[in-house]
Amino acid sequence: MTLPLLVWRSLRQHALTTIVTALSLSLACGLVMTVWVVKTESERAFSSSTSGFDAVLGARGSKLQLVLSSLFYLEASPGNVSGEDYATIKANPLVASAVPIAMGDNYQGWRIIGTTPERFTVENLEVAEGGRLFAEGALEAVVGSLVADRLGLKVGDTFHPSHGLSDSGEGHAHEEEYTIVGRLEVSNTPADRVIWIPLEGLQTMGGHAASAAEEVSAVLLKFRSPMAGFRLDSAINRRDTRMTLAYPVGAVVADLFTRFAWVSRVLEMVAYLVAVVAVGSVLAGIHASLASRRRDIAILRSLGARRRTVCGVIVAEAGAIGALGAVLGLVVYAGLAVGAAWVVRTQTGVVIDVTAWNPVLAVAPLGMVVLALLGGIVPAVSAYRTPVADNLLPVS
Repeated sequence: MTLPLLVWRSLRQHALTTIVTALSLSLACGLVMTVWVVKTESERAFSSSTSGFDAVLGARGSKLQLVLSSLFYLEASPGNVSGEDYATIKANPLVASAVPIAMGDNYQGWRIIGTTPERFTVENLEVAEGGRLFAEGALEAVVGSLVADRLGLKVGDTFHPSHGLSDSGEGHAHEEEYTIVGRLEVSNTPADRVIWIPLEGLQTMGGHAASAAEEVSAVLLKFRSPMAGFRLDSAINRRDTRMTLAYPVGAVVADLFTRFAWVSRVLEMVAYLVAVVAVGSVLAGIHASLASRRRDIAILRSLGARRRTVCGVIVAEAGAIGALGAVLGLVVYAGLAVGAAWVVRTQTGVVIDVTAWNPVLAVAPLGMVVLALLGGIVPAVSAYRTPVADNLLPVS
């Protein structure tokens, strides 16, 4: 029990240095865990939030823009698909389901999407008790759960859509008044942050171009087999100059994270740099405290303590600081991860499960302890070399 007691007394005697150093380690540990978990879970969450569709058909342009605008509602549509092309793809025997969507309006900054009731069936979206789906052709709307919570909307409320995809203050309000007839159950998908209305309602809304009545922003497709996707990909992307088929959706979403991989790498580098600085503070703090502890060390040696015992006290002290930093790092991670998950859900509707197990949640804390132990080696060697006779002399 002598060693733990000596370590505890030393930590308590230098409490301020101990706390500051442990906080530095906790910040590094929390950052490393947050970066890794948020990156990993974001990729998993976005890949699984493709609404049950295999592909997206849209105007000629970027596949990534097409997926982001049609499934995640984060971009403007690259263009429109004609009614004739929509009818052709819908009648294709390779296609099991073709759901059209139209966009271009918002209500207080929340996007309004025109679609058909089939969209809710394919995506398994359910209306909460007391509500129903809108009737095709009617001035009715169904609101996502996140929209309803933020705006305080409920069944029976009415609203006027505004032109444009965001509430910039420049879009004019349409004359049409929509009545909310249903609220979606929480789905933890981008559908939660959308107001849904009948396709015809958005196409024919006052102020829209006359051609909009015969066009859609995109068509969400579900194929009868994987081979159907490859055949249509070849037919549309290589031979057609008017349209783009984003297939497979999962590969397109993965490309998004590939493009922004440098962001996570920069954050990782920052976290590692903080870890190095924290370990340096462990070394500096303990080494600085040795100046006031040399007499104590000399007394221990004169009472029979071995050199390795003295070294063990210093290294154990560093390890204890590392362990405290690792525990506090979990607290830092919890705060940062919850905050990041909240931002992602608010902006995209996608929910990140920050409670999911990830090996970094064990590796990072253990790594902090090991690094702290390494940081204690230099002052331990210095204590090992402390001359007993010189430090037992009376202090003048």
